[in-house]
Amino acid sequence: MGQSWVRERWWEFRTGHSTYLIFMLTFVNFVLISYRLLIEKVPAFQQLIPELWIFALLFLGLYIPTAIIIGYWHRRTQLKVENTITMQQNPFYAKLFRMLIDVELGNLTKEEIEKYRSFLIDIEKKMDY
Repeated sequence: MGQSWVRERWWEFRTGHSTYLIFMLTFVNFVLISYRLLIEKVPAFQQLIPELWIFALLFLGLYIPTAIIIGYWHRRTQLKVENTITMQQNPFYAKLFRMLIDVELGNLTKEEIEKYRSFLIDIEKKMDY
Protein backbone atom coordinates (compact mmCIF):
# COMPACT_ATOMS: atom_id res chain seq x y z
CA MET A 1 0.00 0.00 0.00
CA GLY A 2 2.23 2.74 -1.34
CA GLN A 3 1.84 6.40 -2.01
CA SER A 4 0.14 5.80 -5.36
CA TRP A 5 -2.59 3.73 -3.68
CA VAL A 6 -3.31 6.59 -1.25
CA ARG A 7 -3.35 9.12 -4.08
CA GLU A 8 -5.75 6.98 -6.12
CA ARG A 9 -8.13 6.69 -3.14
CA TRP A 10 -7.86 10.45 -2.59
CA TRP A 11 -8.74 11.08 -6.25
CA GLU A 12 -11.66 8.63 -6.04
CA PHE A 13 -12.89 10.30 -2.85
CA ARG A 14 -12.80 13.76 -4.44
CA THR A 15 -14.57 12.49 -7.57
CA GLY A 16 -17.33 10.73 -5.63
CA HIS A 17 -17.71 13.67 -3.28
CA SER A 18 -17.78 16.48 -5.84
CA THR A 19 -19.51 14.74 -8.72
CA TYR A 20 -22.19 12.80 -6.87
CA LEU A 21 -22.62 13.49 -3.15
CA ILE A 22 -22.22 17.27 -3.09
CA PHE A 23 -24.24 17.54 -6.30
CA MET A 24 -27.18 15.82 -4.63
CA LEU A 25 -26.80 17.74 -1.36
CA THR A 26 -26.61 21.13 -3.07
CA PHE A 27 -29.53 20.23 -5.30
CA VAL A 28 -31.74 19.31 -2.33
CA ASN A 29 -30.47 22.35 -0.43
CA PHE A 30 -31.34 24.63 -3.36
CA VAL A 31 -34.87 23.22 -3.59
CA LEU A 32 -35.45 23.60 0.15
CA ILE A 33 -34.08 27.14 0.34
CA SER A 34 -36.00 28.20 -2.77
CA TYR A 35 -39.22 26.82 -1.35
CA ARG A 36 -38.62 28.46 2.01
CA LEU A 37 -37.72 31.88 0.63
CA LEU A 38 -39.94 32.03 -2.44
CA ILE A 39 -43.05 29.99 -1.73
CA GLU A 40 -43.48 30.26 2.03
CA LYS A 41 -42.72 34.00 2.16
CA VAL A 42 -45.03 35.05 -0.70
CA PRO A 43 -48.69 34.33 0.10
CA ALA A 44 -49.75 34.24 -3.57
CA PHE A 45 -47.18 31.55 -4.33
CA GLN A 46 -48.11 29.61 -1.22
CA GLN A 47 -51.71 29.38 -2.41
CA LEU A 48 -50.56 28.12 -5.83
CA ILE A 49 -47.99 25.64 -4.46
CA PRO A 50 -49.03 24.71 -0.91
CA GLU A 51 -46.60 21.83 -0.32
CA LEU A 52 -42.89 21.20 -0.77
CA TRP A 53 -43.32 18.00 -2.80
CA ILE A 54 -45.44 19.84 -5.38
CA PHE A 55 -42.79 22.55 -5.66
CA ALA A 56 -40.06 19.91 -5.97
CA LEU A 57 -41.92 18.16 -8.82
CA LEU A 58 -42.54 21.44 -10.66
CA PHE A 59 -38.97 22.51 -10.11
CA LEU A 60 -37.60 19.20 -11.41
CA GLY A 61 -39.97 19.33 -14.37
CA LEU A 62 -38.45 22.65 -15.42
CA TYR A 63 -34.90 22.20 -14.20
CA ILE A 64 -34.07 18.84 -15.78
CA PRO A 65 -35.02 19.79 -19.37
CA THR A 66 -33.22 23.13 -18.98
CA ALA A 67 -30.08 21.39 -17.71
CA ILE A 68 -30.24 18.92 -20.62
CA ILE A 69 -30.51 21.75 -23.15
CA ILE A 70 -27.58 23.59 -21.57
CA GLY A 71 -25.56 20.35 -21.43
CA TYR A 72 -26.29 19.70 -25.11
CA TRP A 73 -25.21 23.23 -25.99
CA HIS A 74 -22.04 22.78 -23.92
CA ARG A 75 -21.19 19.49 -25.64
CA ARG A 76 -21.80 20.93 -29.10
CA THR A 77 -19.98 24.25 -28.62
CA GLN A 78 -17.69 24.34 -25.61
CA LEU A 79 -16.40 20.80 -25.18
CA LYS A 80 -14.08 20.96 -28.18
CA VAL A 81 -12.56 24.16 -26.78
CA GLU A 82 -12.01 22.52 -23.38
CA ASN A 83 -10.52 19.40 -24.97
CA THR A 84 -8.17 21.46 -27.12
CA ILE A 85 -6.96 23.44 -24.12
CA THR A 86 -6.53 20.24 -22.09
CA MET A 87 -4.54 18.60 -24.87
CA GLN A 88 -2.31 21.65 -25.23
CA GLN A 89 -1.50 21.61 -21.53
CA ASN A 90 -1.11 17.85 -21.00
CA PRO A 91 2.52 16.66 -21.11
CA PHE A 92 1.39 13.10 -21.90
CA TYR A 93 -0.19 14.22 -25.17
CA ALA A 94 2.86 16.33 -26.01
CA LYS A 95 5.13 13.32 -25.52
CA LEU A 96 2.76 11.02 -27.42
CA PHE A 97 2.57 13.26 -30.47
CA ARG A 98 6.30 14.02 -30.37
CA MET A 99 7.03 10.31 -30.33
CA LEU A 100 4.64 9.74 -33.23
CA ILE A 101 6.55 12.32 -35.23
CA ASP A 102 9.88 10.82 -34.16
CA VAL A 103 8.71 7.34 -35.20
CA GLU A 104 7.58 8.67 -38.56
CA LEU A 105 10.89 10.43 -39.11
CA GLY A 106 12.91 7.49 -37.81
CA ASN A 107 14.41 9.40 -34.85
CA LEU A 108 13.57 6.76 -32.20
CA THR A 109 15.35 3.54 -31.44
CA LYS A 110 13.47 0.25 -31.32
CA GLU A 111 13.99 0.17 -27.53
CA GLU A 112 12.41 3.59 -27.06
CA ILE A 113 9.45 2.61 -29.21
CA GLU A 114 8.98 -0.68 -27.35
CA LYS A 115 9.28 1.01 -23.95
CA TYR A 116 6.58 3.54 -24.81
CA ARG A 117 4.43 0.86 -26.42
CA SER A 118 4.52 -1.27 -23.27
CA PHE A 119 3.68 1.84 -21.23
CA LEU A 120 0.55 2.39 -23.35
CA ILE A 121 -0.38 -1.30 -23.12
CA ASP A 122 -0.19 -1.08 -19.31
CA ILE A 123 -2.60 1.86 -19.41
CA GLU A 124 -4.98 -0.06 -21.67
CA LYS A 125 -4.98 -3.04 -19.29
CA LYS A 126 -6.36 -0.82 -16.53
CA MET A 127 -9.41 0.11 -18.61
CA ASP A 128 -12.66 -1.78 -18.11
CA TYR A 129 -13.90 -3.01 -21.45
